[in-house]
Amino acid sequence: MNKGRTLQVGDCVGLLAPASPVESDRVEKAVQEVEAMGLRVKVGPSSYRSFGGYLSDTPENRTCELENMFSDPEVNAIWCLRGGYGTPQLLNLLDYSIIAENPKLFIGYSDITALHTAFMQEACLATLHGPMAAVEPVNGFNPLSKGYLERVLFCAEPLGEIVNPPEIATRCLVPGEASGAIVGGNLSLICATLGTEYELDTTNKILFLEDIDEEPSQVDRMLTQLALAGKFSDANAIVLGSWEACLPKEGKESFTVEELFERIIVPFQKPTLANMQIGHDSTNLPLPLGVRGTVISHEGIFCVEESLTIE
Repeated sequence: MNKGRTLQVGDCVGLLAPASPVESDRVEKAVQEVEAMGLRVKVGPSSYRSFGGYLSDTPENRTCELENMFSDPEVNAIWCLRGGYGTPQLLNLLDYSIIAENPKLFIGYSDITALHTAFMQEACLATLHGPMAAVEPVNGFNPLSKGYLERVLFCAEPLGEIVNPPEIATRCLVPGEASGAIVGGNLSLICATLGTEYELDTTNKILFLEDIDEEPSQVDRMLTQLALAGKFSDANAIVLGSWEACLPKEGKESFTVEELFERIIVPFQKPTLANMQIGHDSTNLPLPLGVRGTVISHEGIFCVEESLTIE
């Protein structure tokens, strides 16, 4: 895998909005938070734009900005300000050779999942599923998440075991141990690329999934789609993150998402660990993608065994 360089104090981080628009005050606060980490900041033009209400800019402009950030020798890492909608629009426009030839630490989650998958499969780039620059740091950074993030940014050693806050237990759905490259992200975005050349390959991988604000009936449909596409049968292990606000409408009879995991995922009998605080929750622990990890589900262990960056 191609890997970005471990950051040092004084390095430059590019901030951009490849999906939905960002409020200007959040951009400024994000700049302050990144600078407080001892880093310099270069802000992309999409950070201050809006197009069609739910996009930051045209697909062409967002693509150009992303390519420019990767090719800019001053920029050492790229941190997305927020997710939202629109990153799949960039997949057919991007020149992946620019990314492969200029590997950099790339950070984001949610809608950014489409870029994580494409960068990994088209440019062999390992990336970081992690906090958005204009969200978690601005809202009040969870200390545990911030600690993990700083280890990833400034240390070339493997992240090691990812541990939930002590008050939040993980759940073993299927006991067992398995290893493989870590892939995945937001369930909705993974399903959005099925049937395209950017479809996620889960063969011999650890598949991570999370989502937000989807009714159980919608989660059911998407998990079933992954099952029919062979994504669970191909995987070595499955890790389930947070499912914030994935609840039925008030008064509506419904399975819970936990019951859906039992009905749809457990029958594949792959080591499965649930309730990791990764994704749309107040903790949102960073998760390196494209690097080797191990799941020992019956012991509640999820370990990242390969460094995301190089010195």
